[in-house]
Amino acid sequence: MSIATSQKRRPLPVLNGAPPGFHLLAKPSGSTCNINCTYCFFLSKEALYPNEKSRMSEDTLEEYIRQLLESHRTPQVTIAWQGGEPTLMRLDFFRRAVEIANKYKKPGQTILHTFQTNGILLDDEWCTFFKEHNFLVGLSVDGPREIHDAYRLDRAGRGTFDKVMKGWEMLRKYKVDFNILCTVNAANEKHGRAVYRFFRDELHAEWMQFIPIVERATKDTLEIANKGWADEAGRNRLLYTQTGHLVTERTVGGKQYGKFLVDIFEEWIRHDVGSVYVQLFDVTLEAYFGSHSLCIHAPTCGNGPALEHNGDLYSCDHYVEPKYKLGNIHETHMQDMMASSEQRKFGQDKQDTLTAQCKRCEVRNLCNGGCPKDRFSLSRDGEPGQNYLCSGLEYFYTRTQPAMRTMYQLLQRNLPPSRIMAITAGEDERRDPEKPCPCGSDEQFQICHGGLNNVSPFDGVNTEPAYYQTANMEGVSAPGQIVP
Repeated sequence: MSIATSQKRRPLPVLNGAPPGFHLLAKPSGSTCNINCTYCFFLSKEALYPNEKSRMSEDTLEEYIRQLLESHRTPQVTIAWQGGEPTLMRLDFFRRAVEIANKYKKPGQTILHTFQTNGILLDDEWCTFFKEHNFLVGLSVDGPREIHDAYRLDRAGRGTFDKVMKGWEMLRKYKVDFNILCTVNAANEKHGRAVYRFFRDELHAEWMQFIPIVERATKDTLEIANKGWADEAGRNRLLYTQTGHLVTERTVGGKQYGKFLVDIFEEWIRHDVGSVYVQLFDVTLEAYFGSHSLCIHAPTCGNGPALEHNGDLYSCDHYVEPKYKLGNIHETHMQDMMASSEQRKFGQDKQDTLTAQCKRCEVRNLCNGGCPKDRFSLSRDGEPGQNYLCSGLEYFYTRTQPAMRTMYQLLQRNLPPSRIMAITAGEDERRDPEKPCPCGSDEQFQICHGGLNNVSPFDGVNTEPAYYQTANMEGVSAPGQIVP
């Protein structure tokens, strides 16, 4: 159907159960990628379409954007491109996408274009386009070279760090808005501060997110899974599905994930609140107000579907597998699939399948059991369905609770949460430097977050401590105290 014909359609009637908005991740090149990250189980999704060239056609592109804009009843719609590697589609494809979006958007509707990339193919032409159309670009980096190159390899087995940094330089050159997406894995799980400081001080990132790598496997598939997910000659190929109670050797440790986050948090509340934004920290503070914008820690989910190159729609980006295919946009409208009983049940199951341990947990209102894809461990009671990352999530939410409560109080008093830095500085002045660090490590405060241990174990990391003024904090509590 042509655009001209489509534009004459009447407004789409609202279906019962249809969400007013959702965050769809479109994969125009499917799982095809120009590098071979060892932990990227999405590379295995090529097995779902063995006889197809994974490239989105213009017909599918048009149908996707039209239906996405029709399905939204919110003033802003995000058109999010992911992969695989979306730059493999070439720039003309995305020029056309912007044209189609501008023709289909409703009166009063604004569009945010986002683009997740490994950065290797970025050049002047790409970055000129991103800047012109206000794209928010997510750049995948796992840390300094020694960490990044542990798993983010090219197809010859070589590290990709230098090539990614050239892409970063192009984004900076054209002043493209970008954020950093960092996976937390076995290579960087013990180096939270070094990774964070690298992003902050070397890459000048002001927004970052940390995504845990959890690769599930069974006793029969673990050996194959440990070798990676790319299709290689002479080796069996697995289609990754969310099954199995074992994890690969690249998977972040459950408790260590929480320690990684706390390590960064303790740095952040001393230096960077209000100037650097960490996704999980933001949404955690938001949860103190009873709001949940991130599906992972919301009570229910189901509003984060994934669209494959041929128009197949799946319940979630983490569940691109046959059991969770909702249909195809060439046959069924996207809104119908999002409002379907199958999709609504998928989202509600997150709440309905909580273990007894989760239900009585003191930080349940912040965590809500985490992502269902990670619920394959046993609870302390021996009940199946506990989140593999539970010990780390509990550690993070418990350790950060005093400071989060103080920032919550600041916002309630119409004060900036950045004042937590001055409060923390006052606490640090009264802290015994030889006592254990409040982050929960076994190190003394003076050689942990106390500031004396500023030497990174990695090359090229700027560890110069920042200096901050102490503000007048009259009437605001110290962390953990309640303001009357």
